[in-house]
Amino acid sequence: MIDYFRDQSEYTSLGDKSKRAYEQYLALIEAEFGEMPIGALEDRRARGDFKAFRNTFAATPRKADYVWTTIARVLSVAKDHGKLSVNVCERGGRLYESDRSEIVWTAEDIGSFCSVASIELQAALLLALWTGQRQGDLLRLTWSNYDGTYIRLRQSKGRGNDGRRRVTIPVGPPLKAALDAALNQKRSAVTILVNPFGRPWTEDGFRTSWDKAFKKTPLKDLHFHDLRGTAVTRLAPSNCSVPEIAAITGHSMATVQQILDAHYLGGRVELAESAIKKLSAVYGQGQQ
Repeated sequence: MIDYFRDQSEYTSLGDKSKRAYEQYLALIEAEFGEMPIGALEDRRARGDFKAFRNTFAATPRKADYVWTTIARVLSVAKDHGKLSVNVCERGGRLYESDRSEIVWTAEDIGSFCSVASIELQAALLLALWTGQRQGDLLRLTWSNYDGTYIRLRQSKGRGNDGRRRVTIPVGPPLKAALDAALNQKRSAVTILVNPFGRPWTEDGFRTSWDKAFKKTPLKDLHFHDLRGTAVTRLAPSNCSVPEIAAITGHSMATVQQILDAHYLGGRVELAESAIKKLSAVYGQGQQ
């Protein structure tokens, strides 16, 4: 069944990075369950066997979850293609919970990183702050995605019918100035973001360069992906509504609200100050 999964478009259409991630866990699963007959895969009691195997990695919850979700994905593809009548690993089974919604880059953090980062890395940071897109989508952006006014793209990740959203992002003045300046350099690369050699970044090359620059700063526990949530929290004090923010970043409105709730209820005061100013404008002239 694992070999069947590897032959299907759900796997073959993945990027090299995703395939490498899958292969790490497919090898573990194949070593443990490679001889398991199809009939046993359809027996609901197999769910207990798969969970027991997952639990052998409980000391590293994220690894345990990757093992579980990989099994579930193999069975899901097999079921979808009619090879299995049931996926015994549907729903549940995760051990690790990660919530970085409160973690954002402050203006000081951004300044600290830019003070040591190359122009190419600063360009990636600027693009992330003004679009709220994922790292992979930004690295794949080409000049055909930019028309001088808007950046248009189809996001690479998502769930269900809401996945792979198409977003159209008006380009703000600082980003437009940077993009237009890059265009005037008449670079040969088709991608907007390039490495110091003027060539498109590989994902591994970008991560390595980003991490090297980050280690030169005093910053801790900040990821590139946190710039996505940072973009949300920069839009909110600018009087953007939740639907407006979601239209730019491609988040669901529920996710945007979750980020804002976690961030502002976690200690930020910009919205509270704005609210009191508005209240004072109405009731601040000698009224109670």
